[in-house]
Amino acid sequence: MSRFRKAESGMTLAEHLAEVRRRFLLSSAAIIVLGIVAFLLYPPILRILQQPYCRAVPLHCTFLVTNPLDGLTLRIKIAFFGGLLFASPIVFWHVWRFITPGLKAGERRYAIPFVSASFAFFAAGVTVAYFSFGHAIKFLQSIGGNSLISDYNPNQYLSLFLMMMFIFGVTFEFPVVLVALELAHVVTPKQLLHSWRYALIAITIAAAVFTPSGDPLSMLALALPLTAFYFLAIGAGKLLRR
Repeated sequence: MSRFRKAESGMTLAEHLAEVRRRFLLSSAAIIVLGIVAFLLYPPILRILQQPYCRAVPLHCTFLVTNPLDGLTLRIKIAFFGGLLFASPIVFWHVWRFITPGLKAGERRYAIPFVSASFAFFAAGVTVAYFSFGHAIKFLQSIGGNSLISDYNPNQYLSLFLMMMFIFGVTFEFPVVLVALELAHVVTPKQLLHSWRYALIAITIAAAVFTPSGDPLSMLALALPLTAFYFLAIGAGKLLRR
């Protein structure tokens, strides 16, 4: 979608690199500042992240800490992910502000809608992962059998949970990327519609490969929205290209 031409953007390669550096530093600063906020809000954030575990195992959802450094590691991990999540609108904004100077005048009006859509779809992916994770815990416990007693290490639990939310958030950007490719004339809605069978196979394989928990319900929770997004992107591409 970004056609960087000096005639339109008026920027040399060195100026583009300087702009990349500036926006990267601003995005990083936003992640750090909001990460500090998440660090200070650690207790309520931890309770929120513990809820899927407690829904899956209502009577026994405490964490087992075996290392003196586990508490600090956990708090830093939550601070980093919280900063990344809270700062995502700012990060998306800087990405699109970097792309905008290289766009045609008619394409620049899509910047704010695309930033809003990017954040909305990322947040939707995180939300789906959050509510799917309790079912993933139940499935993983049932696979191991009733003879196993579950006392999860909080860092291992959070690593799996946060990875799942991050992957769902990123993959939910799928329709935004497709619409951008359609507007850039890389692909056409007709080509996407013609290739829908191959797309469904690819989506199913991707859901099976990228779902960290590996349980069928979570894979379905990822595959079904991506399938709907595929056809939604085709429709959006047709409307926006008129």
